[in-house]
Amino acid sequence: MGKIYYMMGKSASGKDTLFKEVKQALPELRTITLYTTRPIREGERDGVEYFFVDDATLDCYEKQGKVVEQRAYNTVCGLWRYATVDDGQVDLDRADYLVIGTLESYEKMRGFYGEENLVPLYVEVEDGERLRRALAREREQREPKYAEMCRRFLADEKDFSEENLTRLGIRERFSNRDKEKCLDEIIGEIRHGKF
Repeated sequence: MGKIYYMMGKSASGKDTLFKEVKQALPELRTITLYTTRPIREGERDGVEYFFVDDATLDCYEKQGKVVEQRAYNTVCGLWRYATVDDGQVDLDRADYLVIGTLESYEKMRGFYGEENLVPLYVEVEDGERLRRALAREREQREPKYAEMCRRFLADEKDFSEENLTRLGIRERFSNRDKEKCLDEIIGEIRHGKF
């Protein structure tokens, strides 16, 4: 039976970069592309980072009973929805997967696919460093959305509270102060779970 290695962490913890590098180091891991109604960012490609869809499309999947998990964020730019859709991407009898998401989505996917099939990979960074990284990333956007950056930063404190991490049994953490060391530890964890 395959595993879903679920990478998560607060915004600007470096999880997106680590995700890409783990995927490059372990190309046998498949990914699950999520769906979102948020606008595409510079450098993103439809079907790669996300499937960028409208609300009507997500509503249709929901009516068909295909939504595994869904989150909605009332952002300063409007309501943005993110969802994992049971669209045939996952076959745990044939493959292992690498996924990136939130603690809330991890919990719902664990309920859908089974706790024994999900392995949490929680990435953390000191809050001051996260804020510095988030600001640098936002400055690179054609139209920076600083208010949204701040909303996400503050929401993460609640979403990834110690209480929530403990409740979901997430004890192991991967510190991303040194990216190469963090990457080696995550790859080691996945290799250990696979063999």
